[in-house]
Amino acid sequence: MTRRRRRLVLLICCMSLLIVSLDNTIVNVALPSLGHDLRAPISGLQWTVDAYTLTLASLLMLAGSTADRIGRRRTFQTGLVVFTAGSLLCSLAPSLGWLVAARIVQAVGGSMLNPVAMSIITNTFTDRRERAQAIGVWGGVTGISMALGPVVGGLLTDTVNWRAIFWINVPIGLLALFLTWRFVPESKAPSARRLDPAGQVLVIVLLGTLTYGIIEGPAAGPGVSAVCFVVAAAALAALVVWELRRPEPLIDMRFFRSAPFSGAAVMAVSGFAGLGAFLFLNTLYLQSHRGLSALAAGLCTLPVAAITTIVGPLSGRLVGTRGPRVPSVVAGVCLAVAGALLSQVTLTTPLPLLLGIYVIFGVGFGMLNPPITNTAVSGMPLAQAGVAAAVASTSRQVGQSLGVAIAGSMASSAAAYRVNALYGLIVLAVALLTTGRWARATAERTAARLTEGPQVTLSQG
Repeated sequence: MTRRRRRLVLLICCMSLLIVSLDNTIVNVALPSLGHDLRAPISGLQWTVDAYTLTLASLLMLAGSTADRIGRRRTFQTGLVVFTAGSLLCSLAPSLGWLVAARIVQAVGGSMLNPVAMSIITNTFTDRRERAQAIGVWGGVTGISMALGPVVGGLLTDTVNWRAIFWINVPIGLLALFLTWRFVPESKAPSARRLDPAGQVLVIVLLGTLTYGIIEGPAAGPGVSAVCFVVAAAALAALVVWELRRPEPLIDMRFFRSAPFSGAAVMAVSGFAGLGAFLFLNTLYLQSHRGLSALAAGLCTLPVAAITTIVGPLSGRLVGTRGPRVPSVVAGVCLAVAGALLSQVTLTTPLPLLLGIYVIFGVGFGMLNPPITNTAVSGMPLAQAGVAAAVASTSRQVGQSLGVAIAGSMASSAAAYRVNALYGLIVLAVALLTTGRWARATAERTAARLTEGPQVTLSQG
């Protein structure tokens, strides 16, 4: 494959990342307008966000193994078709229920894009140096989407209406679909992992009932919440038992014997719960309480995106030179401080002070991402690194979903931001615990067990 064609493949993959990541941020700024038009309560706005992130979290692992089995280009093209169709359906939704259903369709398509695109990049760029550069460009697109999402969403919402935020995906999706058909070669894994439908169903039940109990519990009553949480706990227990028996599980439970891996999962859930809550609450605060337009509210979040884009590469270099502890600790401290400060914000808080707090949050979030990925794969055999990174990505989506669910169910924004400060303290504590000598030793022992052979089943002891 020529250098020019490899770059074109990277561009196509980045286009898919852009539209999927954009939908994580672009919708938040349109929530007040959307809620007004569709007469949606706060719980309805939560489901508008969480239907997307939860579905992504549930299907990422399945999409990756499916692409390895039936073909990465074929899966990628299917994802583009489904995502584009889902975006069009979102723009036409006549009611909240239809919008939530269309968001699920969107996410089903989105789950076939990002993990598959990363596999395509890995197989296209065989030279290690070129691959590192390509992954760097890929990672930069996430920062761009985070910056563009609120601004583009605010502009479209103010000048057209909230439905326009979904139109933008249609031409990009169609163009990426044509370019994929024309330029991306087909590839498959030499030996694809077996599908695990039972494990997949248990993951969906676990995440769905847990989120439903958090979002609908305040209105439906403690009985409904209790039932949901019991079902979620039962699904978690059944998932652990089932996965331990599988020779090729959806989620290899042996990974969690590595303290760095378990720590990365906890930090991903906590940090991205903070991000989900931050985006959800600030959109409502800036527009519904301070009376800013959608565009002005989007511009207010630019400091977060800008500082995240600047700090992210710095964090990556720190991880490479000094290990993950320093950036992880800085992330935990900044997230905790930002949450504590935001819990004191009122309607009369000066805007420059508010933006300064946003910068602190941006430093924390920007510092967090590189050590999560690095810590997740720390000490893992090369053959298992991709699966470990996929679990970390899933943890990010789970965290963002839970962050929105918990924030919307709190009695006040101040209480929700105090929970955000707690997320930061969890990141700090876990970072200190899982980046030391003892933690590295557990990673080495886990790697040794993973290279010994297939997973030992419970029946074999």
